[in-house]
Amino acid sequence: MVTVRRPQRADARRNFDALLAAARDAFAENGTEASLEDIARRAGVGIGTLYRNFPTRRDLFEAVYVEEVDQLSAAASAVASLPPWEALTAWLNRFVAYAVTKRAIIEALNRESEMFAACRRTMYDAGEPLLERAQKAGAVRTDVSFDDLLRLVSGLTSAAFVDDTQRDRVIALALDGLRP
Repeated sequence: MVTVRRPQRADARRNFDALLAAARDAFAENGTEASLEDIARRAGVGIGTLYRNFPTRRDLFEAVYVEEVDQLSAAASAVASLPPWEALTAWLNRFVAYAVTKRAIIEALNRESEMFAACRRTMYDAGEPLLERAQKAGAVRTDVSFDDLLRLVSGLTSAAFVDDTQRDRVIALALDGLRP
């Protein structure tokens, strides 16, 4: 599993986490050109604190991305005890939020890097067992691969929707097509 290296002191950790949350929101709203000063302001810290934690813009992009993958992985563990179909769809709903963040910063990430490859492995290790369990339970067609599923949901999240309700409805329609 890939993880973001957090500071040891509690106050520094709070600032670090606030910066990650502010950056995720700013990148989702404004893409990779989001102002670092705005991110620091949203986090309630000074620009020096931002640069102390993330010396370059790329460091911030990578930390936000890794944090999203970590949360996606944690979500898989959190839903694992649900019935197979519910676990899979709950995880996929979290995947939608991940896809929005990824789309906002993907051009700033090195897709050939070890970090990117490790994040992909972490995501597959987290989500693929949920699909396999749903397939074994007869809740999902057996001819669907995990890669197919991620491409389906990723493709849907790239479309423009009137609002989140419409997006959720369209994704639910597509997911119903996974049933045998």
